[in-house]
Amino acid sequence: KMCGCYKVTFNYTETFVFSEDSNYMSSPDMNETIYEWIDLTEVNSNKIVLQHILQTSPDSSAFVIKHWRQDWEYEDVNLFAYDFNNKWLNRNLKKGEVKGKWSQKVFQIDDMPRYSGIGNWVYTDEMIFWQNKCDAPLARRETKIRSDYNVLNRGNRIEIKNYGWLHEQDNKKIYRTKFKDEIIAMEKGYNTYEKVDEEKCQMAIIWWKKNFDKWQYVRNNWINRLAISDDLSVDLENNSISLYKKISDLNVDSVNASIVDEIITSYIVE
Repeated sequence: KMCGCYKVTFNYTETFVFSEDSNYMSSPDMNETIYEWIDLTEVNSNKIVLQHILQTSPDSSAFVIKHWRQDWEYEDVNLFAYDFNNKWLNRNLKKGEVKGKWSQKVFQIDDMPRYSGIGNWVYTDEMIFWQNKCDAPLARRETKIRSDYNVLNRGNRIEIKNYGWLHEQDNKKIYRTKFKDEIIAMEKGYNTYEKVDEEKCQMAIIWWKKNFDKWQYVRNNWINRLAISDDLSVDLENNSISLYKKISDLNVDSVNASIVDEIITSYIVE
């Protein structure tokens, strides 16, 4: 029910400010509409992988980019928790904590981890939804305009609707140090995924088929790293070319697991 071609509307607004800075300025409201192809990349009895491919418009002038990915896993005991400063910690749960629950692991456009959480899918007479709270890095839409917070505590709610699905968020913007968390502001997110005819996502579908194998190497590399590390730290400050761009520039026909591993390793802090 979450796969296919969608007209997506992103809406964010700050709702409460707690910062003690007298010069504090709230982020401007965000209201954007794009199209996304959500591909069923992997499925088995316990795991579902959904890859989002962003397409800026439904016509031939559109720009296409690989967007976020969400992995769903049933009774998953191995999650990663975002700490701060581009560091993630392995979080091992007990079987009793995850009984009957699904984890959602979200990954960035370069397949680097972003956030993960666990919760129940709830089925009532009128609603189907899943919800969770977890920490994540600074919102991508604010990386160039905000430095006063470094953790986004996300209240995620995903609900299946008659038009498609809704991703509703109640978020806290937090400045975190080793010693404390300071809540700077709160925001509301309301992102609608309205299902439309598959023809509107043809450019995204074609792009993903062409680039699928390359990004599978990348996806597998990050999965392996998360499986063997107690924690994972990434250095993004000393690399002038983004990881996504480096991988995107690789020739689809000549890329292999070794090349991908060398590139990703250059971003890892030992």
